[in-house]
Amino acid sequence: MEKLIAGKNMLFITLGPSGTNHEFVTQNYLNFRELKDVNIKLIDDFYSGLEMISDGRADYMVQAAVHPDCSDLVAKAHFRYGISVVDTFISPSKELALLSRVDVRKPRRLAFQPATRNYINLENWNELVPVNSTIHVAEGLLSGAYDSGITFLEMAERYSTKLRAEIIIGTIDDPWVVYGKQRVSNGGIIASSSDLFLNKR
Repeated sequence: MEKLIAGKNMLFITLGPSGTNHEFVTQNYLNFRELKDVNIKLIDDFYSGLEMISDGRADYMVQAAVHPDCSDLVAKAHFRYGISVVDTFISPSKELALLSRVDVRKPRRLAFQPATRNYINLENWNELVPVNSTIHVAEGLLSGAYDSGITFLEMAERYSTKLRAEIIIGTIDDPWVVYGKQRVSNGGIIASSSDLFLNKR
């Protein structure tokens, strides 16, 4: 792990808009690393984030490894921008659920962020709509664009007169990637000192 030196000018970037799982996990990561006086800026896409790190407008970027752009981003970061993966970690997501609009008796049109596609069986919906953010799924439900969607359970609690929870999925333990300018690998493996395998010997 690259040594992070906290300061009032340190900026972490991750995917917006406000309320995303990326924002939630990034804040938890900063708390875990005990980094204080650090700012988080929400961005529209990770490719612009690489440019921000490259030209010094941001220091680090946090991305879910299950995000559809992750493998492409790791390659472009390394070969095009000289940016490396400097840390990885596992974090639970916000609680997820399959929500439907209360005014729709038989939901047919379902929205989902592609990384959540296989969290439940979606064969009962006539139309599946990929959306680039789980929070945008919730916004689409509230606006009437979709009948159902995989989004945050808290949205059903916040808008109980408009949304109902059909299936509670819960939290998912996702792998996460942190990008930065200084490469930390010197040709060897970098891994946590977990005792996960001690009882396997």
